[in-house]
Amino acid sequence: MSGNSFGSIFKITTFGESHGPALGVIIDGVPAGIELCAEDIQKELDRRKPGQSILTTQRSEADAVEILSGVFENKTTGTALAMLIRNQDQRSRDYGNLAEIFRPGHADYSYFAKYGIRDHRGGGRSSGRETAARVAAGAVAKKLLAKENIIIKACTSRIGNIAAERFDWSFVEQNPVRTADPDKAAAMAEAINQARMSLDSIGGVIECRIQNVPAGWGEAVFDKLDAVLAHAMLSLGAVKGIEFGDGFEAAARLGSQNNDSPAPDGWLSNHAGGVLGGMSNGAEIVFRIAVKPTPSIAQKQVTVDKSGHVTDCEIHGRHDPCLCPRMVPVVEAMAAVVLADMMLRNLSARY
Repeated sequence: MSGNSFGSIFKITTFGESHGPALGVIIDGVPAGIELCAEDIQKELDRRKPGQSILTTQRSEADAVEILSGVFENKTTGTALAMLIRNQDQRSRDYGNLAEIFRPGHADYSYFAKYGIRDHRGGGRSSGRETAARVAAGAVAKKLLAKENIIIKACTSRIGNIAAERFDWSFVEQNPVRTADPDKAAAMAEAINQARMSLDSIGGVIECRIQNVPAGWGEAVFDKLDAVLAHAMLSLGAVKGIEFGDGFEAAARLGSQNNDSPAPDGWLSNHAGGVLGGMSNGAEIVFRIAVKPTPSIAQKQVTVDKSGHVTDCEIHGRHDPCLCPRMVPVVEAMAAVVLADMMLRNLSARY
């Protein structure tokens, strides 16, 4: 399998499966001298780990990180940084009835068509559990970006048809939905709980805002900043759409309404979401991603088996009724990986 690596200079390679012994990540390109310890990684992993509330999967994983290389006396050495997260609470028996059938909404059929073999235990490599390795890498990237005072924050801005109308970023880690709107948190939580009790799932939207990125990060042709951020976000299995700034609303406007004009102390507007010509313009970077409902639901569904015969499918096990709350730190992590790479690439932009 190719395609397990992401990035150019700050480059991550993840490995492992949902029901294997462990997951992990190797990071090339981490500069030497960054203060880093396991606690820096763990606090981000704890935000993503399962079992945080009734609104998430009840799989019980400590997600304790082990730093295997690349750090000495709490500082990065400049060599490859390897981290491991062991699986401890797999219940592979929950997936025994899925060995011969393809789950609706999952990558089962695609994997089997491509490789002729698949790990039916929780989806194997396509499981959302793979994102734990990304969060570990993102924690390292955040430490690098902190030296430039770059702040990355994300939140759940919509669950189903319930949309946030105001943003109090201090509230995000104080509610199980991870929304920034105190007025909508209870309604969002109830929508997720109703889906859970109906043996169903529900989708949503995550918004990410990035502050203090200097103008000029990103490459002007194929590796535009927004293009690479989109690549990073769409590499997450549940993401089905992305927009920057005002996004699709721009399609209904005139140029005179949509153009962002520079001013001596910044920009007069930010319809573009902080990226023009594929490069950061110094304004706040803003994007939103659409997250589909979790495909693993306990309702009886119709599918086919490996022989092409129609059959019923009932999915057991422990799954998130909504992916958004636990995806918020994953979105931040992947944005950090992109920006860390762009920061290092930008050092060679001019003499």
